[in-house]
Amino acid sequence: MRHAPFRGLWQSGGAYFIGNAMQAMAASWMMVELTGSSFLAALVQTAVFLPMFLFALPAGVLADTTDRRRLILVALMVQACTASLLAALVMAGLAGPSSLLFLIFVAGSCTAVLSPAWNSAIGDSVPRAELPQAIVAVAIAYNAARALGPALAGVVFAQLGAGWIFVIAVATTLTMLAGIRRWPPRPHPPSRLPAERLWGGILSALRFARHSRVILAQLVRTVAYSAAGSALWALLPVIGQRQLGLGAEGFGLLMGCLGTGAVCAGLVIGRLRASAGLEPLVRTGCVVFALVMLVAAFSRQRLLVYAALLFGGGAWMAVMSTFNTATQTSAPPWVRARATAMHTLCALGSFAIGSAFWGAIASLFGLPTALCAAALCMASGLMLARPFPLRMGGTTEVSPVAPWEDLFVAQEPEPEAGPVAVEIGYRIRPEETAAFLEAVSQLRAPRRRDGATIWRLYRDLGDPSRYVERFIVTSWADYLHQRARATVADHELELVVRGFMLEGEAVTTQHYIAER
Repeated sequence: MRHAPFRGLWQSGGAYFIGNAMQAMAASWMMVELTGSSFLAALVQTAVFLPMFLFALPAGVLADTTDRRRLILVALMVQACTASLLAALVMAGLAGPSSLLFLIFVAGSCTAVLSPAWNSAIGDSVPRAELPQAIVAVAIAYNAARALGPALAGVVFAQLGAGWIFVIAVATTLTMLAGIRRWPPRPHPPSRLPAERLWGGILSALRFARHSRVILAQLVRTVAYSAAGSALWALLPVIGQRQLGLGAEGFGLLMGCLGTGAVCAGLVIGRLRASAGLEPLVRTGCVVFALVMLVAAFSRQRLLVYAALLFGGGAWMAVMSTFNTATQTSAPPWVRARATAMHTLCALGSFAIGSAFWGAIASLFGLPTALCAAALCMASGLMLARPFPLRMGGTTEVSPVAPWEDLFVAQEPEPEAGPVAVEIGYRIRPEETAAFLEAVSQLRAPRRRDGATIWRLYRDLGDPSRYVERFIVTSWADYLHQRARATVADHELELVVRGFMLEGEAVTTQHYIAER
């Protein structure tokens, strides 16, 4: 909090989170009152979070390649207009299920567009060593909003009506807009490389996630956890109304218990993570949340459910913040906003789809069946720990480094020319062939991760000591970007490979451009 830009972004973001939480609670309860349908009530959560699935990754590309300040401000202005229209319709008694879902979807789309840019701005506002603490602080603000927002919304809903909740949402959106104006994100560093286009940037992000084992493991685990856990969040209005006989204020208290538990966990999550380790913490969180869903499925004792939700909120916070921190600390600067977007896409996209799925299951087979099935799915997700282990990325894995050699080409092609073939030749000591092959095979992942579409290693039939590493990049611009994305860890790996070279021999690099 001693960093003024972080403090300003955190405070204005906290107000924005509260407004969004109040708006989502009001929409969910309005849908229950308007229709009495479990499916439509759960569909409100889908309308809130489905835009993350649709727009988070394109928004991440825009955040990595364009003016983040302008992107955030435009999204906030559209969201303020949307919430104003929703408030007017509700106050006039003209809001129906369709208009409610549509406008909540538009507001969720604005949040999806600005989230990667805002999250990457948070990462830039503190030193890297403090990034895990900054992420936890943001998670505390978000979950405090989940605790405070629904409780406030329940009171306002009961005393003044739903329309005033959407008026408050407008005010909190404008508060965040003012914060971004005062503490704008840092501009991207100047680069002589051609800017990535939207589709190419999306492919780069997906390729990075596919070939980065650290990022891929975190994303897969996030999908499994969020999809199973979405059942409790989506069905909470139904639990409150039908199982516990609560009104709007009681439902707000249920949401508040989840948020309060998350805030309490956030205050100690750093020490727990350091002492227990990532996997034990995630494993415990999954078991606790599954047990909470079972309590919510069968108990009609309000105090027992409230207490269980406190533990459920803490478990949710512990696991999701661990996934988020592991993702952001494992992504180099060029793809950090997109990595954040992919985490958001996996977390909230699966949350949105899971909400609709569990709402349909509850409508067809009953609330207890849906929650029991979700608890079983969450417990089954623990088996993913072996094929997809979690860990934090090291500093060498995200720190960029200059290429080994300058480019030596007679005439540099146009940026869009390609495909480009690159051949790197090694002449090695024959007695160390097996060790060389093991080392050089590890170059496949970083080459593919940073831009190569094809990678192969070839042995020279005329010279058993000579090997050629060959990979294809879509265009000359993509190859220049690939060179710029190398990290210190990649450099160290290449240093190991070059250690097998015969004395007096040098690595040779050849570039070829496809003729049309």
